Amino acid sequence: MSEKNRDGKRTARERLAVEREKQKSAQKRRRALIVGASVVGVLGLAAVIGVIAANSGKDDGSDSAGPAVAPSGAKGKDALAIPVGKESARSTLTVWEDFRCPACQAFETAYRPVIRELTDAGQLKVEYHLVTLIDGNMGGTGSRNAANAAACAQDAGKFRAFHDVLYENQPKETEDAFAQNSKLLDLAGKVDGLVTPAFRNCVQDGTHNSWVAKSHQAFQAGGFSGTPTVLLDGKNIYQDQTMTPAKLKQQVQEAAKG
Repeated sequence: MSEKNRDGKRTARERLAVEREKQKSAQKRRRALIVGASVVGVLGLAAVIGVIAANSGKDDGSDSAGPAVAPSGAKGKDALAIPVGKESARSTLTVWEDFRCPACQAFETAYRPVIRELTDAGQLKVEYHLVTLIDGNMGGTGSRNAANAAACAQDAGKFRAFHDVLYENQPKETEDAFAQNSKLLDLAGKVDGLVTPAFRNCVQDGTHNSWVAKSHQAFQAGGFSGTPTVLLDGKNIYQDQTMTPAKLKQQVQEAAKG
């Protein structure tokens, strides 16, 4: 293996490690805020606790109102997975992700070329599960609104393209830019043929908001520690410090050979 390749792999691992640490720090800050708010509550300002409790779970409550409308082609239990790739592929990559999550963007940047190559070759199928972890940690509705818009793109048969655009234009974790439907519609304009009256209405009406909430509930019920959670045929590879795009490719290709 060339020194250049080794350096590239180290760089990818280091970048993912940094993003993991950032997410851990954000979670620690949130726990500290909750503890601090509890102390203030004892002094008679219990309303502060209520605000933080609301942000830790849901945003304005509208995401869980009404029936869960799954996007076209969604599969799995309760139709909570958006599939990409051929069903006949021997290997399945399950990705739990949040479009506001910096670590998810880092994973996408490092692994997207290999994932795309393997799915296009029919050797890998991917099941995307959309969650709203950052909305709960940082406040806002950007995770939910972006996930709803991605589900609307799935209805139009353009999920993968819009999925990539969202990560390529991800705002800072503390900036809830994806909460603005106008921003999401502008980004959708980068995908040829996506912005139609049906797509626009789907985004603005929050057609899949309840489905997104149900997906997040499944994430919580699964006991996962954070986003992204990436499973290859059920094995958590995101926690594997030795994993690289090249190693993922090798494992999938070996499985494809039977």
